[in-house]
Amino acid sequence: MVVGNWNMHKTPTETRKFLAGIRDGLPKSRRCDVVFCVPPVCIPAAVKAVRESRVAIGGEHCSPHPSGPWPGEVSAPMLADAGCRYVLVGHVARRAMGETDAEANAMLRAILDAGMSPILCCGETPAQREQGVTEASVTVQLCAALQGVPSDALRRIVVAYAPLWTAENESAAAPAQAQEGCAAARAVLRRLYGARLARSVVVLCGGMDEHNARQLLEQPDIDGGLIESASLEAERFLQIVEAANQSQ
Repeated sequence: MVVGNWNMHKTPTETRKFLAGIRDGLPKSRRCDVVFCVPPVCIPAAVKAVRESRVAIGGEHCSPHPSGPWPGEVSAPMLADAGCRYVLVGHVARRAMGETDAEANAMLRAILDAGMSPILCCGETPAQREQGVTEASVTVQLCAALQGVPSDALRRIVVAYAPLWTAENESAAAPAQAQEGCAAARAVLRRLYGARLARSVVVLCGGMDEHNARQLLEQPDIDGGLIESASLEAERFLQIVEAANQSQ
């Protein structure tokens, strides 16, 4: 799975043009899943642009509330009705803005209730990596976000190890570092749900670009990438998709 996360980039007009190019540039024999998580204002244009293709559209965030007096917020039912199939949860940049583990859990449940698939993010800060607490950070975040989530819902959840040191600085991840984080995430799933279900979950890594994609995808616990800046340029993104196809 290759997931592009645009953050606060591209207008609806730019979205239509960009995704039309992506749709036409994807190889006909594509085997990996392709998702773009886009700003709320771009969702209708994105859904229309990828219609009748295998590209899926997702939201970057949602409210845990189904409706109510929450100005500026977008609910999970709204995203589902607009055509989203995925929603990011617990992105490290939003955690840095104050989003809590409890809020991530509430959002994840709301996304599942709306019939979509959460892309549950986890990862440490640069300071935590220097302290050697990557595994502990990932464990705390995933255990909190998955609290009360039944095993039959796990197959609908994608996990992304995307630490702040890759997202904040757009740093490329070294294979050993990325594998360490993704293995830690898989280990949490194994403890919570058992080995069989843990193996069935798609685990993505952040810090993937067109230069390191093949090396990262060779790692045993990496099933794809959560792509930030490289997802804004069609040629770069399509190279990552090609690498994912060749890795299978």
